Amino acid sequence: MKQKIQAALIVVMAFMISFTTFFVQPEHTYAQVDLGAKSAILVDAETGKILFEKEADMTLPPASMTKMMTEYLVLEAIEEGKISWDTTTQISDYPYSISANPSFSGIGLTQNKDYTVRELYEAMAIISDNATTIALAELIAGSEGEFVKMMNEKAEEMGLPDYQFVNSTGLENADLGQNVPEGTSPDGINQMSARTTALLAYHLVKDYPEALEISSQKEIKFEGHQDQNLNWMLPEMPGHLAAFGFQGMEGLKTGYTDMAGYCFTGTAERDGQRLISVVMKTDSKEDRFQQTRTLMEYGFTQFETKELYPEGFQLEDEETAAVDKGKEDEVEVSTATALKTVMKKGEDDQYSIEYKWAEDKLNKSGELTAPIKKGDKVGTAQLVYNGEESYGNIFDNKTGTQSVDLVADETVEKNNWFMLMLGAVGDFFSNIFTSAVDTVKGWF
Repeated sequence: MKQKIQAALIVVMAFMISFTTFFVQPEHTYAQVDLGAKSAILVDAETGKILFEKEADMTLPPASMTKMMTEYLVLEAIEEGKISWDTTTQISDYPYSISANPSFSGIGLTQNKDYTVRELYEAMAIISDNATTIALAELIAGSEGEFVKMMNEKAEEMGLPDYQFVNSTGLENADLGQNVPEGTSPDGINQMSARTTALLAYHLVKDYPEALEISSQKEIKFEGHQDQNLNWMLPEMPGHLAAFGFQGMEGLKTGYTDMAGYCFTGTAERDGQRLISVVMKTDSKEDRFQQTRTLMEYGFTQFETKELYPEGFQLEDEETAAVDKGKEDEVEVSTATALKTVMKKGEDDQYSIEYKWAEDKLNKSGELTAPIKKGDKVGTAQLVYNGEESYGNIFDNKTGTQSVDLVADETVEKNNWFMLMLGAVGDFFSNIFTSAVDTVKGWF
């Protein structure tokens, strides 16, 4: 009898625990996506808002995703007029030796022949050719060693949180023999976290959208060969690869080494919303694309860009701000533009707004100082997320804060000198009176 009672109690307790867990445990965004990748991240490409992450700060070898930094520096050199798409260069012994090695994705370059920057860039971006990548690095910086310095300097300028660049390609320095870039270690390995990789991709897409025009090409014709893009997720790929196609996919970079495993940085756009995903250290070519699909579908189906506060919005009970030295004692304020955000569907009520006044516009009493012109920025209206999920941002590794300008809706002119003098005199006697009252109170 006693054993039956104990058994019954155990059943009841188990039920109560499961009941409590079901109804009380908060929902976590990250638990809704099951990924086998060792590290992954999904971000909104407009705001940098993180929609999903898994060990996103773990530093791992990025393999050929390293080439995104090389792409950026090539496009920057074109923008600055240092080279052009039609600039030609020849192949030195180092990239030629890499090209002749079938283990290094060599496309088969020829020496004593002119190649255009466009030809080399397309081979790098579309089929991840290592030799053409090195040739571009040498063209821009004179040597790969000097180019690596540029890569690390640009990474610091971008604010990338976790990185180490030791070559332009993503190969391991140990595989380069006598061609290890000067200033780097013979056993050096490129290192990036998924967060860093996503931020690098963000800068590449934002600053040079033409990169997507090339990364979205389904094939390349080079040196008499026709090769298919290594990104199988591009829509309408030929043959059996069509099964991997994903609507809106335009890039960005695959990667593989024995140490890095199979990696992929993808970007897709649907209905004006662009997402960037990174998966690192997956098990196969197919796996990296399947996991990217899982992330992308989650982002596009569960999140939306929505206008939460329209242009001209006024916070209740803060429609006006006090004004000092003006012909009016207050001024109406409102948002200069609409405030939109990427949000999980159904979370509208989890957001609020608060004002942050511009300190240089305030006096010691916290009042705006006249004169104020209509349209003057007097602060910002910041979006506040009040929910349980902790959506970070790739820009600062913290919860991102979105804001729009808070502006004056009318002009308040400065009072003339006589009225200002009367006000000063009034303030003087008011202060004397207040001091006298305080003194008398002190006697008692």
